[in-house]
Amino acid sequence: MQPDEKDLRQRTKEFGLQILSMFSGLPKTTEAQVLGKQVLRSGTSVGANYREAYRARSRAEFIAKCGDSLRELEETAYWLELLVDGKIVPPDKLSPVRQECDELIAIFVTILKSSKDS
Repeated sequence: MQPDEKDLRQRTKEFGLQILSMFSGLPKTTEAQVLGKQVLRSGTSVGANYREAYRARSRAEFIAKCGDSLRELEETAYWLELLVDGKIVPPDKLSPVRQECDELIAIFVTILKSSKDS
């Protein structure tokens, strides 16, 4: 296991925990809870998909599972944007989780590009 792979497993898990914490702090309005459940599902799936990628039996399976992680991250970014743009949550409250989401998207894009190129 390369150190960066273990770090990414941990980082995606910590992202899921950030999402859990963020969900707990959402207002109890219907809108916030509906969007919150969406972001909870997609945000916690990232790490699960990456763990499957890490244990992939083939390059194709690795690429597919990393692609799943990237799709879940993009979906999570969307729900987070709606929470902010819908004025449900102040932007500064979600800034750290949105930044981490953006950084993870960049990491997975890089992983997928280098995996497909080599």
